[in-house]
Amino acid sequence: MAATMAAFVTGSSRGIGLGAALDLAGRGYNIALNCRKQNDEIDAAADAVAKLGVKVVKAPFSVADIDLHDAAVDRIEAEIGPLTTLVNNAGVGALSRGDLLDATPESYDHVMGINARAMFFLSQAVAKRMVARERDPDVYHSIVNVSSVSAVTVSENRGEYCASKAAAAMISQVFAVRLGRENIHVFDVQPGLIETDMTAKVADVYRERAKEGLTLMPRLGTPAEIGKVIGTLASGGIPYTTGQVIRPDAGLAVPRF
Repeated sequence: MAATMAAFVTGSSRGIGLGAALDLAGRGYNIALNCRKQNDEIDAAADAVAKLGVKVVKAPFSVADIDLHDAAVDRIEAEIGPLTTLVNNAGVGALSRGDLLDATPESYDHVMGINARAMFFLSQAVAKRMVARERDPDVYHSIVNVSSVSAVTVSENRGEYCASKAAAAMISQVFAVRLGRENIHVFDVQPGLIETDMTAKVADVYRERAKEGLTLMPRLGTPAEIGKVIGTLASGGIPYTTGQVIRPDAGLAVPRF
């Protein structure tokens, strides 16, 4: 009897998170979907995942509320089985863009609370469970964190967002070090310019900049493309690796002069 694979993907009612959930479902993973509150989007996402023939559970709650993590994971595992993969995708942008000297503590705390703090403690909660239980050595266990190319490239008008993504990148590294000896693989996916709701307001500007050479390939990426990257990493498609940064950014971060 084949082992059950189960993935919890945060921020997965749309965008990159949904792309990852669909890709993993296509690989046979049962899926837990998440967004901040119950809405039509997560219902539609659940229907799309269920059509791929796997179990799906909706887990609407704010990952920023770390007091909810354990109860949420308890319910998820009761519905779809012990988690073999966590995808930390939930993320938010700065409350407003503007002069770095005008950035507010509220905006800083907003991005840090979800992009870094929530990622750290949800990884901790899931990793504790993985480590504590007896695991089939042939089943690949993984945590895939979605940070951003902004972890290593500066956007002056949203400095707090860049700082939160740099923190997320380091969280991936420290968990990779701690969990390597447990045979749990950790990766940091740093997408570039992707067509999502978060980028919708500036997408036209970035499309033109991509055509002008901001990216080496002159276009924006899609959630499905990033989902495929996440699914490949989460399922062991790149063996004998952990702690790696994978940057699907069309070459945006390649140093040039």
